Amino acid sequence: MRIPAVSGMMDRRILANFHIDPEVMARILPKPFRPKRIPLPWGIRSKNAAHRIAVQWEVEGQLKEGVYIPRRDTSSRFNTLTGGTIFPGIHHHAKFTVKETGDYYSVELQSDDGATHVAVTGTVSDRLPDASVFCSLAEASDFFQHGALGYSETRTAGRYDGLELHCDHWKVEPLEVEHIESSYFADKAQFPQGSVDFDCGLKGLWHGVSMDRDVRLR
Repeated sequence: MRIPAVSGMMDRRILANFHIDPEVMARILPKPFRPKRIPLPWGIRSKNAAHRIAVQWEVEGQLKEGVYIPRRDTSSRFNTLTGGTIFPGIHHHAKFTVKETGDYYSVELQSDDGATHVAVTGTVSDRLPDASVFCSLAEASDFFQHGALGYSETRTAGRYDGLELHCDHWKVEPLEVEHIESSYFADKAQFPQGSVDFDCGLKGLWHGVSMDRDVRLR
């Protein structure tokens, strides 16, 4: 039975972006994904975090693009129970601490299992960092808007839950990041020194968001 699409609004979304040595990332990604190079509420309020990696793969000689999601964390017990059914992939419960004052944002999460810690603080700005791989805000916005198709880890190796997001109104603004921590990218066993660097921060506001789970890795 096909699960019906779920719609809602993302009233706050922060994208903390890293650029990574593609050879290092390729060793971590499962098949058929490879690094992509750059030239839900449902009436329930929850805080959620996902590690998203831009990827490409081929199906019958046709190049596909999207994101691979090795880890999802949520403040909702409901999401942890329904992960893999109503919501895609495994969801790990975490404690979120969020502070928002005008254009200032501070978001921190610590998962119950101790595996994930993320902290981001920053202020809305009018420009991206000079060192960003994106030449403009429009380029960054287009990149993430087209990364709406994602595949999440499941409890079965080599099997992924697919999800495609659609939204009626999309807007992102640069976020001048003052402090950032990520236990995932700080893991030297996966990412040797010099293979990963913080790129830029974005703050998103999306209205009319719906998600379609009737997508397959094809």
